Amino acid sequence: MSDTLDTLENITYDELNEGDSATFTRTLTEDELVLFAAVSGDVNPVHLDSEFAAESMFKERIAHGMWSGSLISAALATVMPGPGTIYLEQSLAFKRPVKLDDTLTVALTVLKKEPKNRVAFQCSVRNQNGDQVVIGEAKVIAPTEKISLQKPRLPKITIES
Repeated sequence: MSDTLDTLENITYDELNEGDSATFTRTLTEDELVLFAAVSGDVNPVHLDSEFAAESMFKERIAHGMWSGSLISAALATVMPGPGTIYLEQSLAFKRPVKLDDTLTVALTVLKKEPKNRVAFQCSVRNQNGDQVVIGEAKVIAPTEKISLQKPRLPKITIES
């Protein structure tokens, strides 16, 4: 029997109700910031160069806004509705910068169930102090069949200095 932390289970369209909510939490590490820059190609020095960032309006390095947005994608894909979800649309408003070692919590709330298994979600991302960093709305096609599976394992990737 596998541990529940190693299992992904979805919530089907029929199981979802307006007002249902779920959360997903992640902390921004140096490795994740650098890997996101590498994967996205966004090497803006405000993310990667401490001296450059010190002269910016933020006074220090900040995360890519889309890193926060990607956490919404992760929450939809792994928590609610979960495996089998098809992501259709996303609106995002970036409210405050995310800094290294910030812990973000995505809160998803079902706003509306629509025809053809479509579901609209309110998406709120807050840091460890409760400050709103991102707000938006997502639309997905929710799965119709129940799925429970082993969480895929990712390789350990290290950054060379």
